[in-house]
Amino acid sequence: MRNPGWIDLQVNGCSGIDFSSPELTGDDFLRAAERVLESGTGCFLPTLITSPFGLYRRNLGVIRRAVVRHGLEREVPGVHLEGPFISADPGAAGAHNPDWVVPPDPEKVEALLDLEPGFVRLVTLGADAENAAGAVRLLRSRGVAVSVGHHLADSGEIAAAADAGAQALTHLGNGVPGMVPRHRNPIWAGLAEERLSAMIITDGHHLPPELIRVICKVKGAAKIIVTSDASPGAGLPPGPCRVFGSDAILEPGGRLYNPATGYLAGSAVMLAECMRRLESLGIFSEAELRMAGRDNALKLIGPA
Repeated sequence: MRNPGWIDLQVNGCSGIDFSSPELTGDDFLRAAERVLESGTGCFLPTLITSPFGLYRRNLGVIRRAVVRHGLEREVPGVHLEGPFISADPGAAGAHNPDWVVPPDPEKVEALLDLEPGFVRLVTLGADAENAAGAVRLLRSRGVAVSVGHHLADSGEIAAAADAGAQALTHLGNGVPGMVPRHRNPIWAGLAEERLSAMIITDGHHLPPELIRVICKVKGAAKIIVTSDASPGAGLPPGPCRVFGSDAILEPGGRLYNPATGYLAGSAVMLAECMRRLESLGIFSEAELRMAGRDNALKLIGPA
């Protein structure tokens, strides 16, 4: 499979560098960006997870100044805010700190977007959040792509988000509790909503092959977006590490998890590896793999 320059909409950091760290520097970001781009990713969105407002103010500026200073606007056209407008339920929040979750009030949404105007390209919010549909409409009116996830939303709430303009589902199959109702749950509801593309993590740990096959068959290549969900643990040797401010363990096989909760703490690989794993399943042709690893992501966020 030829690499056309994969586009990754969810990179939380790598090589011990956390884009959501209150200690992130411009040099840190540039070192991480270099490693991401060297891995075969042609363009990516640095992703900040649920954090206090002051952290967004600080780190959005740090990242944007580094990008502009080094002429990386095409490679890093903006950021993905995964939160803070998600579910505070521990199972849905996953590696996010539920204490920092807030409802998507218009004032809060506008305040975040105004920190670095035009730099937020994608926001993940919970479709079950209070005023979720209103927040989706506001974000879309500001030219921001919207994905729903890290929620316990039912089919009606997911449909309402799609009605309001939401376009995708953030890492479908993850960001939910380990045990959910067998029939009525966010995974089935997301699969059934034909208007929403499915972002999926094909690192070999987030989703079993059979679920990847089902999602890909139901959504079709035109509505699959592969993301790495690369965390600060990506590129580190196996063993204990710090991820998103918490202790984590990276196993020799590549599984990265928080030992206190058992939940995965992002992935330990880059998008090229995720695409190789997806290719190995034999679901898509080379042209369809290009759609899933590049074209659909570009369609979602628009050109740099």
